Amino acid sequence: MATHKSAEKRSRQAVKHRERNNAVRSSIKTGVKAVVESVETKDPEAAKAALAKAVPAIAKAAAKGAFHKKTASRKISRLTKRVNTLKT
Repeated sequence: MATHKSAEKRSRQAVKHRERNNAVRSSIKTGVKAVVESVETKDPEAAKAALAKAVPAIAKAAAKGAFHKKTASRKISRLTKRVNTLKT
């Protein structure tokens, strides 16, 4: 348990950041799930629409620190690759 005033503040901040990051990661998972489901149903229009929503959300999460930037890049790349398989 923190005993210094500054350590107590950092502890409070850590709780806020952890809650915010968990919420952001959860919403990202929901967006990714929407893309995957639309790919599995072979609906290219829905997949593109879901991807268009998911990509900026993932990028913003990386910018805010919820994900590492390379993790976000990898997620975006894999989703885009899955959506592009519908074209062939």
